[in-house]
Amino acid sequence: MGAGPLGASELDDTIAERLIRTAVGELGVTLVDTAPSYGRSERRIGAALRGGLREKVVVSTKLGYGVPGVPDWTGACISRGIDAALKRLETDWIDIAHLHSCPQEVLERGDVIEALAGAVRAGKVRVAAYSGDNATLAWAIASGRFGAVQCSVSVLDQRALDANIPAATARGVGVLAKRPLANGVWRETARPSAPDRATYWDRMCAMDVGALDGERMLRFVLAQPVACALVGTTSVDHLARAVFAAERGPLDDAPALRAAFQRCDRNWDGVI
Repeated sequence: MGAGPLGASELDDTIAERLIRTAVGELGVTLVDTAPSYGRSERRIGAALRGGLREKVVVSTKLGYGVPGVPDWTGACISRGIDAALKRLETDWIDIAHLHSCPQEVLERGDVIEALAGAVRAGKVRVAAYSGDNATLAWAIASGRFGAVQCSVSVLDQRALDANIPAATARGVGVLAKRPLANGVWRETARPSAPDRATYWDRMCAMDVGALDGERMLRFVLAQPVACALVGTTSVDHLARAVFAAERGPLDDAPALRAAFQRCDRNWDGVI
């Protein structure tokens, strides 16, 4: 479950918390992904997981920015950011903590990675991870410093499947697939104005693979070597449909969709 939409200020706390509890307690969702930049998302997750649900779910969040009085992308920002996230999430540990789109030059500097590793040694974090795409993702995987990565994977965003995800798999690094529904661009009737959605629209038109929908998109991703696909929604019905689609298993024509992307690919890097 991608919990970005659950941080919206216009969403009522009780609705958000009910959705999380339904996801984990009734629909069998076993991972929730959030970030400090997702508004009230972390706090709502913490409140929803009270009363015994925390042990039933893997909580994934992100780090690197937004700590008052501390420069972004420093070791201190990571250390203090982890402590702040633990409080917001009302938990003693974070299962997966990602460096959130951290620039490669910062990764190479070493202090940010080491601060995250220190939190793992201290038991505050169980798995150090990186969230991002393209060349920096390749560097993160090759570094051997991360146990998981998060990157864009969908019918319309397959570049990571060429090399980065196979490299992660070979190293035993878990892969969380973000944007598996390509931001729902297949619902549009005209080219969107937002740059990321416009990119996906152009790819969809070029690939010409027939009608796309949420189930086809999600089951394509689940046919790839990924640990999970992160679906964001504020609707219990939409989440239940995603769970049902996942339970149907990998998509039979996934190889054809893979071939269509490869045939049309014109430096179609992962959308960050």
